[in-house]
Amino acid sequence: MSRNKKAEVLFWSIALPGFGQFLNGQLFKGTVLVILEFIVNVKSRLNFAILPSFHGDIQAAISAVDFQWLMFYPCIYLFAIWDAYRDAGGNKEPYAFLPFVFSAYVGTIGVVYSPSFHIKGIYFGVIWLPIIFLVLGYLIGKVIRHLLLNWLKRDEQTN
Repeated sequence: MSRNKKAEVLFWSIALPGFGQFLNGQLFKGTVLVILEFIVNVKSRLNFAILPSFHGDIQAAISAVDFQWLMFYPCIYLFAIWDAYRDAGGNKEPYAFLPFVFSAYVGTIGVVYSPSFHIKGIYFGVIWLPIIFLVLGYLIGKVIRHLLLNWLKRDEQTN
């Protein structure tokens, strides 16, 4: 598939998990992911945290969510993005999944620490800290992928 198609699928998946699958013609999988996203979003009360977070009322955002449900969100979100991207032809590179996987892992850690993590008394909360951690996880995944590919290339050259 074209680079444009991969980008389109990637951005629609970021907008809402499941939309990329719809673009890839995977209606059942897309529907399941949209329903999962909806259930976790409603049960975690995520939307009740978004508005206060954008207005800087981090404590209200933290108080609004159910963390037992919210911890599922990064994994579902990143899996849906990766799955749509992969099916659009984004898995041509070896270990291309690593940045997505580490984004999910580290994003979940961001959710866990969002009520208590602060820098000099500034809290980032349940929206911003996981987003920052998603980016950090993506970078960690890129570095690990790069190191792994270099290690495998060096191993092939010695054999």
